[in-house]
Amino acid sequence: MGDYGLPLEFGYFLIPNVGDPLLERARLADRLGLDLIGVQDHPYQRSYVETWTLLSMVAAVTERIKVFPDVASLPLRPPAVLAKAAASLDVLSGGRVELGLGAGSFWDAIEAYGGPRRTTGEARAALDEAITIIRGLWSGERSVRFEGEHYRVAGARSGPVPTHPVGIWLGVYGPKALALTGARADGWLPSSPYAPPDKLPELNARIDEAAAAAGREPGAIRRIYNINGTITDGPSGGFLNGPAEQWAEELTDVAVAYGMDSFVLWAEGDQETQLRRFAEEVVPEVRARVARERKG
Repeated sequence: MGDYGLPLEFGYFLIPNVGDPLLERARLADRLGLDLIGVQDHPYQRSYVETWTLLSMVAAVTERIKVFPDVASLPLRPPAVLAKAAASLDVLSGGRVELGLGAGSFWDAIEAYGGPRRTTGEARAALDEAITIIRGLWSGERSVRFEGEHYRVAGARSGPVPTHPVGIWLGVYGPKALALTGARADGWLPSSPYAPPDKLPELNARIDEAAAAAGREPGAIRRIYNINGTITDGPSGGFLNGPAEQWAEELTDVAVAYGMDSFVLWAEGDQETQLRRFAEEVVPEVRARVARERKG
């Protein structure tokens, strides 16, 4: 496991605080040339605006940046309706949507909002079923049928067909969920606090093994990394806590040695400052360093 050679992408993790200038930050990320905007999905969080509403507004006020839920809470998003929402926004935005998908967490809050409480095994099985339904509803087939333990569709009419092949990126960490990623998903979407670099080889290996067993090419699966930290002007305070030069070195290493191809900034501190510094000081340097490494 090392560099899979996929094109690098860089993004911003837009925290959906209701009182923040969310659309202005999204426009700034677009102007700065970033590739992605991810928004977490916690409808039960009273200080957050609703994720799909925000993603739709972001797509409307930006020109080129892609948007995705980071990650959608499946227990509160029926998969057929989720497929419709993602496909619709992809069509309306000119092909600028990807689908980050999670099996669920914070079960007390999910249950308080009317969602089901699931065990780890149940959540993983529901995620597997949801992938089947979502892809079916994107297929353009006249009648989609599926009967599962958690979800069913009975002759659902698919459509609209997305403008581009929308990727399903799973935000998962457990061994069996990683195997599901390798067997069926288009990407893996972990966060650095929960999957630090020293854990990535083991986790990527599980994905790769499952992909190979399913007859898939492991290198075709994107690896998108939510990176939590602060760009400073002082000495290093640990991984992704230090000057831009340190960030460039560490992200280059994560790309070429640990196989991650996309980096979504989950910034601490002043958001606009961190966003600008990431886009202007870190991203160009990482692109240049990785290009040199790949040339050998």
